[in-house]
Amino acid sequence: MSVGLRRALAALCCRLLQAVLPPSMQSWGWAVRYEAASIPDDTKALLFAIDSLSGLLPRALAVHLLHPFGEGSTAMNRLDSMLRRPRALGILCAISAALLGIAYMAFAGAPIRYLGINLGALAIGLSMLGMVGNIAMADRRWADTAIVAMAGALLATALFGAQVDGATRWVNLADLAIQPSLVLLPVMLVAFAQTRSATAAAGLVISAAAMALQPDRAMAGMLALCVTILAVIRRDPATVIACAAGAAGFTATLMRADSLPAAPYVDQILYSSFDIHAGAGLAVWGGTALMLVPAIVGLTRDPDNRAVYAVFGAVWFAAIAAAALGNYPTPVVGYGGSAIIGYVVSLFALPKLTGVPARKAWRGDDPADRSPPAGDLLVALA
Repeated sequence: MSVGLRRALAALCCRLLQAVLPPSMQSWGWAVRYEAASIPDDTKALLFAIDSLSGLLPRALAVHLLHPFGEGSTAMNRLDSMLRRPRALGILCAISAALLGIAYMAFAGAPIRYLGINLGALAIGLSMLGMVGNIAMADRRWADTAIVAMAGALLATALFGAQVDGATRWVNLADLAIQPSLVLLPVMLVAFAQTRSATAAAGLVISAAAMALQPDRAMAGMLALCVTILAVIRRDPATVIACAAGAAGFTATLMRADSLPAAPYVDQILYSSFDIHAGAGLAVWGGTALMLVPAIVGLTRDPDNRAVYAVFGAVWFAAIAAAALGNYPTPVVGYGGSAIIGYVVSLFALPKLTGVPARKAWRGDDPADRSPPAGDLLVALA
């Protein structure tokens, strides 16, 4: 990385910090900016800026959560007001995690193009979230058709997609390699958490076959984990069939070798980021932890929608675990727009307000669709 580029990235980190800091903390942002500008060594200035960004961002997030929604509110009431908005909380976590990932890549020396791709993916995901949410509100019967259509896209990728070292997981668009499973599978799973139709289950059976054909052990494990949790929560035939298909697909991927090497700024960065600098490692791990916040908050505060939060959390926990255990993409904080889009769009399943069902069942309000006690969810997660 050139000297001028390091100085420019340090300035960018300072501006990003000022953009996310609340008014009460803007003096901190200016202090970091002046201090970074006064450091003569460009590398040290960039290190200082990244350390400051990763250190102050959690405080800024906490202040935003405590931001008053009305005069006379106590701090606890303000916090409660924000935590009652799971989708808004998820959007804030997505933006923060993506920015931390960009900060890591900037210091690690990733090409500027990589930073722009992740930012562009974040903007695309937020736009798609608005469209998906509007469609879901307008027609709650869209899920079955959408799940089958997305399953067909995953199967087409396995059969006709770009192949690398025996794996067929990507679609090439211009100079970009898109991994459709990271975009579509999370959305399919959170949508299936809200319906129990045979058509939707058929879509997941097709998806399990597609993951086995690619093969993609990480995504097959994600599917298997989520449908197993749902099978514990609701023991209906459609979910049990999807669970069996998910287990079979995951088993098939375990029987095939996965020899893909680690890609720079994508795989194994949960560990390699600390080799660069402690601040880079903290940025990666902090962004990764933020991804699970909406699920954790929802499981503890919104019993009416526990099944949705359990699946949302399981989806992204599986993606993070796969990245920690093998050469699989590190979602949101690593290079690659597919996971960023998938994470943001999957937020559509979270309700705008806690205590309000995210989506009423498309087949009618069956008492069996209601979320189980927390104990059953803990058994499923175990």
